[in-house]
Amino acid sequence: MDINKIGFIGLGLIGGSLAKAIKHKYKTCKIIAYDIDKISLITALENGDIDLYTTEINNNFHDCQIIFLCAPVNNNIEALNLLIPIINEDCIITDVGSTKEKIINSVIESKCDKNFIGGHPMTGSEKSGLNASKYHLFENAYYILTPMPSTPSKNIFLLKTLISSIGALPIILDPYEHDFITATISHVPHIIASTLVKIVKNLDTSKKHMHTLAAGGFKDITRIASSSPEMWQQICLTNNIQIVKVIDEFIKELSSMKMDILNNNTKDIFSFFDSAREYRNTFSDKNAGFLIKSYKITVDVIDKPGIIAEISTLLSNNNINIKNIGINNNREHQQGVLEIVFYDLESQNRSIDILSHMNYKVYI
Repeated sequence: MDINKIGFIGLGLIGGSLAKAIKHKYKTCKIIAYDIDKISLITALENGDIDLYTTEINNNFHDCQIIFLCAPVNNNIEALNLLIPIINEDCIITDVGSTKEKIINSVIESKCDKNFIGGHPMTGSEKSGLNASKYHLFENAYYILTPMPSTPSKNIFLLKTLISSIGALPIILDPYEHDFITATISHVPHIIASTLVKIVKNLDTSKKHMHTLAAGGFKDITRIASSSPEMWQQICLTNNIQIVKVIDEFIKELSSMKMDILNNNTKDIFSFFDSAREYRNTFSDKNAGFLIKSYKITVDVIDKPGIIAEISTLLSNNNINIKNIGINNNREHQQGVLEIVFYDLESQNRSIDILSHMNYKVYI
């Protein structure tokens, strides 16, 4: 694949990791970056992750074949409008945001729909900024692409090929379907988790017994409530229509369950839990959910031949039995690439010690 120049607007965790991944794969590809943080730009240049930086969006981006918008949604829209009169007609502009409707509306209004392909890498980190970026962040992670109806097929193929070449797993979705899906499986669950935390805070007594006892399953199901409030504020404001649709469905289900409990509807209460359990059990075991107690770790590894066997052998040689092991493809709010599930707490703790001693980065 012949790509000579790629631009970045924003060089934080995702932008920095993309730049590193592309430079790692395409040594001769020229990368230019813009960011409001000049120190990050200088650091990236000194590390060889980029070839040129600019402190303003200008003609330096004119001959880019692809430009990644890696800032918050509203900032991406501002950058998009500045780029439109600069770019060449064949340039692909793509973002990395988890919502699409607002930027798509801006794209249509600006009449640059042939140039734009939405993007959403489903990976991340508990840390932010360039210092947290790594070139293998996208390996075996789903990367959603949301082209416009007028997007040339050659542009879709080029971006899809680039995404695949850095180890990610591209999936093509309609932009509005993307927003409904992410509202259902990501955005509203975050709202629910934060609501559960708020309920405990509101209902707890001065003795703080709820706070003290809120461990185990409750901590697991509300872990995602610790995410950035600024980020989730933007998500709620830029995907509000789809989020409200899902909240309405959640309220309907919750209200129905409430009435079943009030009326002692034994059969319906059982059916509620049974149908949820059956459907939940169709999900992949390696993505065991928050409500199921499991002894699980994730390990940050580089995708290379034999890495699963290498880890498995290491633990087996130390008499540790593995219940399940596999690649975590959707790790937007979960750390580590390789997910390992054990039968008991002792095996989990021993594996952490062994892998950490071998300089693997382990997350619980």
